[in-house]
Amino acid sequence: MPSARFSVSSPVTANVSVVTDDKGIATVSMDKGPVNSLNTELIQDLTSAISSTAGTAKGLVLTSSLPTVFCAGLEITEMHNPDPAKLRVFWGSLQDLWIALYSCKIPTAAAIIGHSPAGGCLLSMCCDYRAMVGPKYTIGLNETQLGIVAPFWFKDTMVNTIGQRQTELALMMGTLFTSQQALKIGMVDQVVDTREECFEAAHKVVSHLAKIPSEARYVSKMLMRQPTLDKLTSSKQADIDHFAHFITQPIVQKPLGMYLEALKAKAAAKKK
Repeated sequence: MPSARFSVSSPVTANVSVVTDDKGIATVSMDKGPVNSLNTELIQDLTSAISSTAGTAKGLVLTSSLPTVFCAGLEITEMHNPDPAKLRVFWGSLQDLWIALYSCKIPTAAAIIGHSPAGGCLLSMCCDYRAMVGPKYTIGLNETQLGIVAPFWFKDTMVNTIGQRQTELALMMGTLFTSQQALKIGMVDQVVDTREECFEAAHKVVSHLAKIPSEARYVSKMLMRQPTLDKLTSSKQADIDHFAHFITQPIVQKPLGMYLEALKAKAAAKKK
């Protein structure tokens, strides 16, 4: 997006920045290298940024400042051999982020400028519109590939986006879709060639949505989303309990550990 549009910049934390242009459209950028992995700190920073922006801006574009990654999903170290209390804070914080973004009162769009697996895909689907850079990046809920399971509210968000059958197959297989595949099934709404075009596309749709009478637009949105939100908000503690029990089982911890070891080996190989 041309820099001339930007008028107000307010870094929220080292991990998240918010830049608001002269039309009142805020760009919330994740900047937690190397891959914007969602640890408790980034999750809480994003929730704070989204909540505060919803009260001051006319619209919100969620994106990444990293060159090839939108968001790589949940930080595995938060879930591998976890401290029980910290694990519960982590999951409760993720619930709060999902609620804040999925029910956001101002128009939202994701400018997906890079890979967007797992939690990154969830953040994208929470937005009202999704533009994605093609053709080399992928997006999807690939949790089963790591030996874990997307919780019901991830699943419900995906069903609301691409439908029951596509979701069932994708969740079982842990599918990562190419940008064109994602466009075909409705996981993204637009595919472009460059990150600049991605910002422009997301900004254009948010600006258009912001011109629609806000109450009518928001009530229409919540007609679609409220039942999904109610399922989690009425059972947050039960969901935390279920996650804490599930993720700490040895059969689940083993593949998480193997994945972390593979990451370490890959990093070591790069240094040679």
